[in-house]
Amino acid sequence: MSMYELLKKDGKARRGRFTTVHGVIETPVFMNVGTAAAIKGAVSTVDLKELKTQVELSNTYHLHVRPGDDLIRRLGGLHRFMNWDKPILTDSGGFQVFSLADLRKIKEEGVFFHSHIDGKKIFMGPEESMRIQSNLASTIAMAFDECPPALAERSYVEQSVARTYRWLVRCRDEMERLNSMEDTINRDQLLFGINQGAIYEDIRIDHAERIAELDLPGYAIGGLAVGESHEEMYHILDCVVPHLPENKPIYLMGVGTPANILEAVERGVDFFDCVYPSRNGRHGHMYTNHGKINLFNEKYREDSRPIEEGCGCPACRNYSRAYIRHLLKAKEMLGYRLGVLHNLYFYNTMMEEIRQSIEDGRFQSYKKAKLEGFSEQGQ
Repeated sequence: MSMYELLKKDGKARRGRFTTVHGVIETPVFMNVGTAAAIKGAVSTVDLKELKTQVELSNTYHLHVRPGDDLIRRLGGLHRFMNWDKPILTDSGGFQVFSLADLRKIKEEGVFFHSHIDGKKIFMGPEESMRIQSNLASTIAMAFDECPPALAERSYVEQSVARTYRWLVRCRDEMERLNSMEDTINRDQLLFGINQGAIYEDIRIDHAERIAELDLPGYAIGGLAVGESHEEMYHILDCVVPHLPENKPIYLMGVGTPANILEAVERGVDFFDCVYPSRNGRHGHMYTNHGKINLFNEKYREDSRPIEEGCGCPACRNYSRAYIRHLLKAKEMLGYRLGVLHNLYFYNTMMEEIRQSIEDGRFQSYKKAKLEGFSEQGQ
């Protein structure tokens, strides 16, 4: 049984606690993205514990295509498959409706795909997405939705959001059915609904109010960070968050940079995910409290300092910028791994600091100092 407990507010920033069948999630939280049931960069679930990870996020569509959700079910579900005993969130496959636009066709019943791996025809609708996620037995399942481009025509967005609402009702009904079955691995699986509407605030608000009436365990704001400006994203958050239930967690999907997270926390968001820390780490771009640094730059060739002084991550405790730069230049897997370890640790530590600053009633001063540090452009 899930419960969101609001522990403290500092302005609109929220310090909460979300209890799930796989453990308690302290919020605000950053979920570490393991699309195919692994963090890219040779990072294991054993590593994730050391990196202070609370929630791992995997992708319904990708795991359906390979190795297959039926196989994962036979092996006891995703937790057992990847040896992870904390919460897992699975997205629904809805974002692939957006990102694989050249490979799909949207109809009322669902979406027809061609697999990005072998071209095989796939159909996924609300019921199929819920069944796949039930096979995966994740802690939190996301509703199947369409993510329209942020700058899409209003008439298209209106039709898309109306369909997404109808799909959400179907998701809810199917999840209730699946959770009532004796042979379901996780009968306490939770469904989060997703708010859409591109950058049309009236469509967003109307949709938020309608999905709030369904009284789901949590709510996400989707369809942002997909082409609009940061200012437009923050404006939509200002408009939408007040119309979602205060007693449920709010998840901003696919966001983002450390600065994006700070701005969204200030507006009342609890959950985040993004591939930035792992993707940037694999490309030598490391987050620090003094801005992002690019280890490929020549000035780090003989730099014996850690990526960041005082950082407790495995990379900074043991290796220098010069050595990690060498590994990356030589395309050694260890270089990618160390970069990802550092960046995920940085993000998870920042979320710890955010939670503490809200508890202490000093989030604004924390945010200001953090943003000033980020603007230093690295050292």
